[in-house]
Amino acid sequence: MKTYLAEVLGTFLLVFIGTASVVTGGFGGALPLGQEGIGLAFGIGLIAAAYAIGPISGAHLNPAVTLGVFLAGRMPAREVVPYWIAQIIGAIIASLALWIIVTGQAGGHTGGFGANGWDEAKWGMNSAFLWELIGTFTLFTVILGVTNAKNMTAFAGLMIGLTLAGLHFAMVPVTGTSVNPARSIGPALFSGGAALGQLWLFIVAPLIGGAIAGIVAKTGIFEKD
Repeated sequence: MKTYLAEVLGTFLLVFIGTASVVTGGFGGALPLGQEGIGLAFGIGLIAAAYAIGPISGAHLNPAVTLGVFLAGRMPAREVVPYWIAQIIGAIIASLALWIIVTGQAGGHTGGFGANGWDEAKWGMNSAFLWELIGTFTLFTVILGVTNAKNMTAFAGLMIGLTLAGLHFAMVPVTGTSVNPARSIGPALFSGGAALGQLWLFIVAPLIGGAIAGIVAKTGIFEKD
């Protein structure tokens, strides 16, 4: 139970810090951070969570990562669904907290809650899908490499967080950057509309990307000779 509670807390930290940077400090907020600032917020949120709860649960914070870890042979099948549930709960609580904060503003809050999505007039569904698949594959490949038992360093959490930040620098204009189904589910539930209609892509594409990376890792590519 301590493991799953750690995943709830860690995912809460990641989603709350990241999406708050969009809603209250980013695009449309009082302090326009821009995509670099938002990317750093998500990266720092991940770094904070990784070092805070990593020793307890491994700090997956992401259903796609959990699936990949399982397929890579690093966790038993019985733990996959409980991890997913904990991550989704953490993301929903984070979005609920943000909703409570911003709906108390004078005049109310009419925007989204950091939800992911793509603009059909600029980027098609295929582009969004491929971005999310490749982005998740990239993130999880880094995770697998730096957390390998034979070459793990104290900087593993930092490297993972910086990778997530870098992905945001590249992907925010296309999809808002998910690479994490839980991160997308929480905000979409409170944003409604198009965010819910497009949510399937931010579940399916990251899961496929994580699964591919996990299967690749199963070949031993990240193992030292």
